[in-house]
Amino acid sequence: MKKTRIKICGITSLEDANDAIKAGADALGFVFYEKSPRYISPIEAKKIIDKIPPFVQSVGLFVNLPATQIDFICKRSAIDIAQIHFEADEKFFKSLQTKHMKVVRAKSREDLLKYKDEYILVDAFVEQYGGEGKRLELSWFEGLDCSKMIIAGGLNSSNLNELQVFGFYGVDVSSGVEQSKGKKDNQKMIDFCKAVYAIS
Repeated sequence: MKKTRIKICGITSLEDANDAIKAGADALGFVFYEKSPRYISPIEAKKIIDKIPPFVQSVGLFVNLPATQIDFICKRSAIDIAQIHFEADEKFFKSLQTKHMKVVRAKSREDLLKYKDEYILVDAFVEQYGGEGKRLELSWFEGLDCSKMIIAGGLNSSNLNELQVFGFYGVDVSSGVEQSKGKKDNQKMIDFCKAVYAIS
């Protein structure tokens, strides 16, 4: 059985990046949405990404930007994967040159069926974009193939055991491992990753 992948999002410092990797993160998320308290500039993100070890992926979170701007930011900051946190049409995705992942901000079970053959990140719908810590209704996933889904929203070390039966490809956490918005808590990251290993 493959290990459940771990993405720790909202990284704003090299210290938090290193602590996340030591805890067990497979991927680090950088928020390029200026209204977010976890926002980081492309230049500051690159300073961190240049110093992280190989085989750890860097993921950029984007909201309501044109494909050309996303490609530019990803290239400038050395981002591996663009996380598209907004509704966009197929023309947009075809024009995007950076490897990318679609985010489904789910309001119902039907939303989970949108991109059945693609790897997607599933988050609970909130009016704002990301980082609200709202949990998804797990009953929506019953009977679905979750092997290409990364689940986000309201996760922490104490509730991960509820996910074991679904076989998600990965988990994505931000507020659940923070001291405050934009500042990670090392022990919470360690506890979170240990809890993921326990269900993998």
